[in-house]
Amino acid sequence: MVKLLLGREEVGSDKPDNEGRTPLSHAAKEGHEGAVKMLLGREEVNPDNPDNKGRTPFSYAAGNWHCSATTEGVVKLLLGREEVSSNKPDNNGRTPLSHAAETGLEGA
Repeated sequence: MVKLLLGREEVGSDKPDNEGRTPLSHAAKEGHEGAVKMLLGREEVNPDNPDNKGRTPFSYAAGNWHCSATTEGVVKLLLGREEVSSNKPDNNGRTPLSHAAETGLEGA
């Protein structure tokens, strides 16, 4: 579905929702590695774009409690991008590491 939508000219691949979250942010939070790869392949997608709470896609991926296997892949993809800050705090002063520590996932 993501690939199909990204093929449409009128679809904004980095357009935020009402909370400031981008498609990349949602995909990263849910551990959807394939969607993250597709979105990161788009020139207009900012991989370090914070939402209204100051959380970045990396912050959401690091705090993903769903599945450590998919989380680890997404985290590695995002960390491989030069533009991604691995220590950027959100509006509450929490870093991606603090979100990861909260989930207890060791692999990511």
